[in-house]
This record gives sequence, structure tokens and C-alpha cells, in this order.
Amino acid sequence: MSKALIVSGGWSGHHPIVVGQLLGEFLEAEGVKVEHVYALEELAVPARLQVDLIVMNWTMGQISSEALDHLLTAVHEGTGLAGLHGGMADAFRDQPAYQFMVGGQWVEHPGGDGMAYRVHIVDRDSPIMAGISDFDVVTEQYYLHIDPAIHVLATTTFPQCEMPVAWTTRYGAGRVFYCALGHHPDIVRMPPVATLMARGMRWAMRVPRRSAN
Repeated sequence: MSKALIVSGGWSGHHPIVVGQLLGEFLEAEGVKVEHVYALEELAVPARLQVDLIVMNWTMGQISSEALDHLLTAVHEGTGLAGLHGGMADAFRDQPAYQFMVGGQWVEHPGGDGMAYRVHIVDRDSPIMAGISDFDVVTEQYYLHIDPAIHVLATTTFPQCEMPVAWTTRYGAGRVFYCALGHHPDIVRMPPVATLMARGMRWAMRVPRRSAN
């Protein structure tokens, strides 16, 4: 059985406990064994990282050098990494090595919460995005610093540019998936967001979709 570790905490405004439970439910529905932890120190224990997927759900905060080194090593050696919103792309602002692994870092959300915008599907052939149509959301619109090496799955339009909403990348042997949506649990529960999160996490851990039979 595939195993996933969900690391939840940090800034309470992103409802990390509730969002972590939702992400765990998406994985459990696919037959993945999920373990939840709520302290970054857990990442400093190599045995904790002997899983197929690590889901980062920790906004801001600081991580010890030991915990970060073990996390970077685990992903580089093949463990999948996935996450959403600030829980992955606004963690550990003082750690560029972490940001490089993720493929981007939050900069701003002009207009704050309550922005109405459309998410445009870019790679409709991706197994993560297949069958998902463009959709509208009312939430924060993330403007990010991004690694030009990422593979963009979906975008949103700002006055000055197109900005990725979801992407994949690689860090060593590890697959990395990120989605910028997820400011509140109700956004995570939206059918297109729930679908792409479930698929993105499976892709990162190299687990095909479970048959309905």
C-alpha cells in the first residue's frame, strides 16, 4: 500500500488542520495510507520520511536545518512532494533551497480575498487536468515568483501577465506538484480543485488512479 505523510500547521488563517484532513480524504479514497503530523520536527526523523508522498501544508514559519535537509534529500531521492496555496508556496520564506524545490514562491495577492477570476487549463493532455474545463473562482489570486523550468498546467490572468495556478516540476528523482488555490477549505472542496489536487498528489507519488471496480 502506498503511504503519504501530510505535514500541517503554520499560520492558522489557512485552516491547516481542516485542509490537511481534506487532502488526506482525497488520498484515502484512492487506497493510500495517510499519516498526519503537526510539528516540523517530525521531518528531522528520517524514518518519518520513508513514504511515497509528502504533502506540505504549512504556511510561513521556520524550519530547522536538519529538518529541511532531510526533506530535500527525501524528495531528491524520489519521494513525491505536493501541496497547495500558501501551505506549500509560502512556507519558510528564508529558505531558497526549499523554494527552488517547490518551483515558486508567493509574492502577493492583489485585492486580497474575494477576487473573481478564471482559471485557464493550459495542458489538457496532462493526466492531472484531463477533462477539467476552465472554471471561475472567487478567492485570493496568487502572484508568484516562479522557476521557468516548471511545467505549467493552468494559469490565471493578471493585468501585466499570465501567472501559473498549477504546475509540476522535478527535484532530482522526485516529482513535485503545486496548486495555488486553497485559501479556505470551501475552495479545496470545489469539484475541479478537489479533482486536480487528488490527481496531482497521485501523480507526484506515481500512483495511478484506482479502478472503480
